[in-house]
Amino acid sequence: MTEIFLTNTLIRKKEKFVPIEKGTVGIYSCGPTVYRDIHIGNLRTYLAADILKRILIYNGYKVKHIKNITDVGHMRTDERQGQAFDPIIVEALKQGKTPQQIAETYTQKFLEDEKRVNILPADVYPKATEHIKEMVELTKALLDKGFAYETEGNVYFDVKKFERYGVLSGNTLNKMSKLLAAVRVATETDKKDSVDFALWKKAEEGREMKWASPWGEGFPGWHIECSAMSMKHLGSHFDVHTGGEDNIFPHHEDEIAQSEAATGKKFVNYWLHAGFLLVDGKKMARREGNVYTVSDIVEKGFNPLAFRYLCLTAHYRSRLNFTWKSLEAAAAALNNLYREVTGYATTDIPKIGCAEYEQRFLEAVNDDMNTPAALSIVQELVDSDYPPSAKLQSLYKFDEVLGLDLQQVAGEAAEVPVEVKNLVEEREQARKEEDFEKADELRREIAKKGYEVVDAKGGPGLKKIISDQS
Repeated sequence: MTEIFLTNTLIRKKEKFVPIEKGTVGIYSCGPTVYRDIHIGNLRTYLAADILKRILIYNGYKVKHIKNITDVGHMRTDERQGQAFDPIIVEALKQGKTPQQIAETYTQKFLEDEKRVNILPADVYPKATEHIKEMVELTKALLDKGFAYETEGNVYFDVKKFERYGVLSGNTLNKMSKLLAAVRVATETDKKDSVDFALWKKAEEGREMKWASPWGEGFPGWHIECSAMSMKHLGSHFDVHTGGEDNIFPHHEDEIAQSEAATGKKFVNYWLHAGFLLVDGKKMARREGNVYTVSDIVEKGFNPLAFRYLCLTAHYRSRLNFTWKSLEAAAAALNNLYREVTGYATTDIPKIGCAEYEQRFLEAVNDDMNTPAALSIVQELVDSDYPPSAKLQSLYKFDEVLGLDLQQVAGEAAEVPVEVKNLVEEREQARKEEDFEKADELRREIAKKGYEVVDAKGGPGLKKIISDQS
């Protein structure tokens, strides 16, 4: 088995991947807060986790993947008024619906968007509202061990009690000025220290989403949710935790602190973070008007998998600049690949692959998920002199990682209509009789039927005509 290397944010370098349990990997991915459509920046993060999962499966591992749904507790701060708010509740009031209806609507939209870019489904999508008991128990454990304190129905984690704080982000206790600068302005006035974070919040008057607890009615903090849900489904110590680079601090840092304080042992072995997706060189922001969704991509006539291809062209840790021009280029490259694959599929049945390229592809994806190198190898294979059937077999294997629907596209193209086959035979006869005018006319007729004739030494082949925007 070829070794896998991953860049671990925890140690800030690339290291060999060794699972806790041989042959099995547990992955937890921070999922969406479901109050509106996810944008393509979110999707880029989920695609990185998907590529990781596919690579592990490609290498023979059995993967258990957990991706949470935050349907309560991810409080935001209104910087103008200095007030915290729950965006799900705000959206529910705006639409005249219940928070549960809002969460369910956008959870389904999220799952549909993931499907459109071929992200493999997680094994479990735990919802925060269904794990309140586990969050309360974890909070009680932190209180009992002296890592948390209660004030008027609110429970906070005492950051200074956890000496290893900052191990992931570098915002350590001895760099308190940096830590304070990195933390969002605190709206709680009852904390011992502004760096402390909420484990449980007292419900305000009239709040709909609240639960009973030893500290009165309230709701969980955002960070405690992921610790409780990941440990419930993967255990207190598991292999990989993924997210975007914006999750490193404070979210993932706080997860480590509260989890390790509660259990007394290491929480996660490997932390993987995807880089930001920029739009025209700027960070996505609604005030900039540059927040795009999968639906926006589809409405402009693009295949959603063109966005997946675009993400594969950049290393997951690097920042990727999205423009409509770059998406057009990705769509063109993907459709060129589709055309080649359809040509192979209509020529022969795949039997055996190209071992040399398959080994190089494996080494590329196992080297910190190097998808740009993997795509280069794909193009080299397409340009090689290997038989079409061998190329097709290898491309099918590669697509287990790439997720570009190559087999589906090839399979549909291989089912050449009888009328097209007859036209190809008629054209070939015209060429033998040197009636090139008729041959050209038949070529055009075949093109109208959706196929391109490719003349080769072994006889004519066919490629499915696929538009760059489909």
